[in-house]
Amino acid sequence: MAAIALVRRTVPLLVALPLMIGLAAVPSGAQAPRDAITPVEDFSRQVENLKKTFEDLGKKIEDGARSIDGLTDIDKARKEIEALRAMVGSLLGAVSDNGAVSEIGAKALAHARDKVKALENETRFSREERQYLLDEWRRLVDETERATEELGGVRKEFAQLLRVLQTREDFIDELMQIRRASEAVNVIRQLSKEIRDASNSLKQLIGAIKPPGA
Repeated sequence: MAAIALVRRTVPLLVALPLMIGLAAVPSGAQAPRDAITPVEDFSRQVENLKKTFEDLGKKIEDGARSIDGLTDIDKARKEIEALRAMVGSLLGAVSDNGAVSEIGAKALAHARDKVKALENETRFSREERQYLLDEWRRLVDETERATEELGGVRKEFAQLLRVLQTREDFIDELMQIRRASEAVNVIRQLSKEIRDASNSLKQLIGAIKPPGA
């Protein structure tokens, strides 16, 4: 808020500049010539543009300060790695040997096999119908076995990778800190550009502070 307050104190001075310059340019008791008004009007427009530039700059300084505070917040960084740790732990539980993923294939396979056993003793259908149903369910048993085997393979590989990730948490934390530091550099560079642009505008205005025709 300090930057915005400084801008607010500066703006009234800029508002007064065109008036002061206009008064200085007009002799006492004399009527200002028409061609002496135009430079003052031009200067006034420059002041208005600079006022907006200063107001925008004040907001950008405040935004930059908040961004840097967030990027250098140790507690926030710790929460990020803790959130990653929690996600890894949850996924590892799901893909472990007795986890939810392993049960998915086992349940589907058990269901298909139970259907085959039930149809072998089924008497509600004709011989042809029962044979057709048995062939379809036996095919599904084979496909479910292959799918379950494939799921088991990728499950074990993923679980192994998650365990590796758990052992590299400290290194990952450092990489995340490097990313945040890089973002902070970008914030600083952008703020430098904004201040440089405002400084150039101010130089132009200061260079124009002179009586018209001088």
